[in-house]
Amino acid sequence: MGLEKLKDSVAALVKLGPARKDHWIGLRTGVGVFAPLITLFAVDRLDLVVFAVFGAFTGVYGRVDGYWNRLRMQVRSGALFFVVIALALATSYWWIDHANPEVKQWQIVGATTLVAGACSVLVGFMRLRPGGSLFHIFAFAAIASIPEPAPFGEALLVSALTVLLSIAIGAAGALGQWANVWKRTPLPPLSDNVRRAIWWEGLFYILSAGVAGALANTVGSRLEAGHNYWAMVAAVVPLVGHTTTLRIRRGMHRMLGTLAGMILMAILIFLNPQVWVLLAFIALCQFMAEMLVMRNYFLAQIFITPMALVGVSLVTGLSGAVMYDRVIETLIGCAVGMLGVLLGSWVGTILKRRRGIVPKRETEI
Repeated sequence: MGLEKLKDSVAALVKLGPARKDHWIGLRTGVGVFAPLITLFAVDRLDLVVFAVFGAFTGVYGRVDGYWNRLRMQVRSGALFFVVIALALATSYWWIDHANPEVKQWQIVGATTLVAGACSVLVGFMRLRPGGSLFHIFAFAAIASIPEPAPFGEALLVSALTVLLSIAIGAAGALGQWANVWKRTPLPPLSDNVRRAIWWEGLFYILSAGVAGALANTVGSRLEAGHNYWAMVAAVVPLVGHTTTLRIRRGMHRMLGTLAGMILMAILIFLNPQVWVLLAFIALCQFMAEMLVMRNYFLAQIFITPMALVGVSLVTGLSGAVMYDRVIETLIGCAVGMLGVLLGSWVGTILKRRRGIVPKRETEI
């Protein structure tokens, strides 16, 4: 029985789930991130790249049928990203003590932990998909960590324009299909159980992100690893899934995919291409990530890893240091996330038994 589970786990690394027109969302997000990046390169404003990248995350929230339904979701997600980016900028400007690295680390963890919980709840009540606050954690912490961010107004303008571009690209398919544009799917009211689940999920995001950030600041710093927020991002990855098995598998895929993605990153560092090539590489990785993320998280992570590393290295230059940081922080975060999932499952089973409820055997879907 144990051998069969091992074989299934190994097979899951390369097994692709059913396709759901993934190439279209891959194309939309790839164009949505490349167009603003190459524009900023042309005007020599790479200091604004990070704001364009996180604004372009709006395009990820487009896996929904119907142009009106997609527009509704992307407007909501874009508005939330803009608020997160603005809040991160304000935090960096007026609260984070960039002159004191030790204090700064704990400030980033504390503020990002609150954002993790708040955005998880907001995403739940706003009916956004994908669920959770992984992207918002990444965006807030990365921007808040910048010691000398771009001018406030310019950064927000780039973010807003990128959000609008992503929304426009998402709606572009409606051209010539006016009869179908106004077809919408009414959102049913949230039940009391769903509302409670949203609040509980927000608490789990707070605990996972907070513990991972604290460990990254203590254990990670002793290992001389930076970017503590990468651990916080990795910690919430296992929270997505219908069963404990699927959540643990997702955490494992995050770790293994990160290690495999380092091969691509190492090749890129060796080749040391020009900046415009790196921008095209980011767009290609975004395309591949969206092509694969719903079908095989391990394979998607192979492209997500170098995309993230190149994004944070555009201004400072490619180096092996970010590779080391990514591996250490990912291992810390995934370990926290998976242990949290197992602990939560164990506590849940005990509570169900005390109430006389027989826990159902998990079935993968």
